[in-house]
Amino acid sequence: MHEHLALLVQLPTLEEIVRWGGYIGLFAIIFAETGIFLGFFLPGDSLLVTAGLFASNPENGLNIVILVPLLCVAAVAGDFTGYTIGKRAGHTLYNRPQSRIFRRDHLLKTREFYEKYGAMTIVIARFMPFARTFAPVVAGIAEMRYRRFATYNIVGGISWICSMTLLGYFLGRSVPGIAQNIEYVIIVVVFLSILPLIIKYIQHKKNTPSSTTTP
Repeated sequence: MHEHLALLVQLPTLEEIVRWGGYIGLFAIIFAETGIFLGFFLPGDSLLVTAGLFASNPENGLNIVILVPLLCVAAVAGDFTGYTIGKRAGHTLYNRPQSRIFRRDHLLKTREFYEKYGAMTIVIARFMPFARTFAPVVAGIAEMRYRRFATYNIVGGISWICSMTLLGYFLGRSVPGIAQNIEYVIIVVVFLSILPLIIKYIQHKKNTPSSTTTP
């Protein structure tokens, strides 16, 4: 959640990433967010919507026909990398101390999510900050069958990239002046991305018995 708040404060930086990073920069960011531990703080959802919005205007130099398949490859390749890391590193990752680079708490929360939802976690986590970085790692540690993982990975990756990127693209094509008010779009996207976390927190508080007792 903190990375999203920082994103809202430094919104021009996000636009610069899309404008100056281009295809290579976007590919690298999406791959990093889903493939290596350093990616948990990256603005995946909002970046994809912004990229789609920029692609709606040919003058910005992004072609949606190139952008979507390219980022689908980045997302799928990233998850495959995370899965490989998890499978090779094994359970030692659970005991690795937390640091700025490695967020052990996010890994453990993702494991709980995986234990509850199974293979569907690979798809669902695509739309959840933090979880999308660690879900493939957890799947690798749990030794999910490679073919099964590949299926969910491809479905989840394509669904995530297409939904976020095309949302921005069609908003840019159908809503005049939306590019000048992109901050409102980002606020909505950020809220929707953290909504599952909010719901889970409310459910947890609701199911947790109160420690106070009435006389």
